[in-house]
Amino acid sequence: MPLTNGHYSINSAPLDESEDIEPLIESDAVPPQCCSARLNLAFLMFLGFSVVYGLRVNLSVAMVAMVNTTDPEPSQNSSLINACPLPAGSENTSDPFLQPKGIPQYPWDSETQGWMLGAFFFGYLCTQIPGGYLSDHYGGRIFLGLGVLGTAALTLLTPLAAKMGSYWLFALRALEGFGEGVTFPAMMSMWARWAPPLERSRLMTLSGSGGNFGAFVALPLTGYVCQTLGWPAVFYLCGGAGCLWAVFWFAFVSNDPRTHRRISKEERDYIINSIGPQGTGHGWSVPVLHMLLSAPLWAIIITQMCSNWSYYTLLTSLPTYMNDIMHFDIKSNGFLSALPYLGAWLFSMLSGVAADSLIERKVFSITVVRKLFTLVGLLSAAAFLVAVSYAGCSHILTVTFLTLSTTIGATTASGVYMNQIDIAPRYAGLLLGITNTFGTIPGILAPIATGYFTEDRTLAGWRKVFWLAAGLHVAGALVFTVFGSGKVQPWAVAEEDGAEAEKDRSRSNST
Repeated sequence: MPLTNGHYSINSAPLDESEDIEPLIESDAVPPQCCSARLNLAFLMFLGFSVVYGLRVNLSVAMVAMVNTTDPEPSQNSSLINACPLPAGSENTSDPFLQPKGIPQYPWDSETQGWMLGAFFFGYLCTQIPGGYLSDHYGGRIFLGLGVLGTAALTLLTPLAAKMGSYWLFALRALEGFGEGVTFPAMMSMWARWAPPLERSRLMTLSGSGGNFGAFVALPLTGYVCQTLGWPAVFYLCGGAGCLWAVFWFAFVSNDPRTHRRISKEERDYIINSIGPQGTGHGWSVPVLHMLLSAPLWAIIITQMCSNWSYYTLLTSLPTYMNDIMHFDIKSNGFLSALPYLGAWLFSMLSGVAADSLIERKVFSITVVRKLFTLVGLLSAAAFLVAVSYAGCSHILTVTFLTLSTTIGATTASGVYMNQIDIAPRYAGLLLGITNTFGTIPGILAPIATGYFTEDRTLAGWRKVFWLAAGLHVAGALVFTVFGSGKVQPWAVAEEDGAEAEKDRSRSNST
């Protein structure tokens, strides 16, 4: 749809509804990304989500040091047969995770530990949809900033809560999840106002890849800090980092390029003109019925649930697999469990650049690009997960296949994981809240299913875990290929947008 001074908006209602390849933006000059306000925003988001994932995974690693393993109740039949042979010289590896003098440890059984590790997701589920709805209406800056700041501040209280008892720690972790639940919907809402359509993939994958980078750094670093400074230091460092980040966030970030104090006029005009009227917030009313009946939205929901099953399985259970089956020592375990997230971080950013290039050069439409990157990511990840299940006791093959599965699977970051902003930019935050709510359900169910399949700690049990994750990947890829879309949906176009498009249509007919 033509805007003033010869620019065109991809997000506007198209003149020809049958078009699948969206028109490029005609502009005299596109302001460079280097040192731009939009790139600075992406970098701050990257750091923020690195902190967010550090806050999320720190307890799963620190729990090993927090629990006193010298006096557990033995099981009735404790004659454990190792699935893979122990490395030479490691037969006497039952020593507890020793802590510096004066650091407390607690006699929590495995069931109690499981409840505390899962507490985060109970709170996380509650604020996704409200956070997205409010972010779309008011802007995401305050919700993303307070979400990270609140979670970081609560993290500082973890040692005190643990000292008070397991119920207090459960409640604290649930509150942390409650605060963190608004962060990803707020991010999507902000990019609906800030990301030019031809730069969406690279800007959003850069900011979202902070999650993988945070997991890569936090997993080995948490183990090291626990050993050297004691487990309470993990929560003080992570919480302090989150509070420091919030200072920079509120100092340098604005909801909208129109209100940013340091953005250049050229960049402001470029962003506003390229996004068009879809870059404004929605009112209080939302087309709920149309959303419920939207096949592209349900395609995102189902595909993300299928993909997240594998992600949460590895995030919560990979250290257990490395320990129980592969028998890696704790230092190697932390690094090798984190290695797949390094590959995912790099690959997700590269996929963003590649996706934008394909769209900008008109090689494929947005719809085809989203489906292509989702298909490649999910099917490749599924193939390598199956390969892991047959790698047996080979350390090299296991680590290689797991790393490749997560690395290539990260191309979905430029596919289904940003598709909400394609089909409904104005409601992007709300849609991400909805899809992420459903997508978090595997975070609760996957560890339960993994525990059920691997009760006897055998390779056959873990093979079922990997096959289930691979099968869900294939199912998700098929659903998105058939029902996914990259077009702005009719219910996402406001009446004023339609009226403006009608004026342009009549104007073009008269000429």
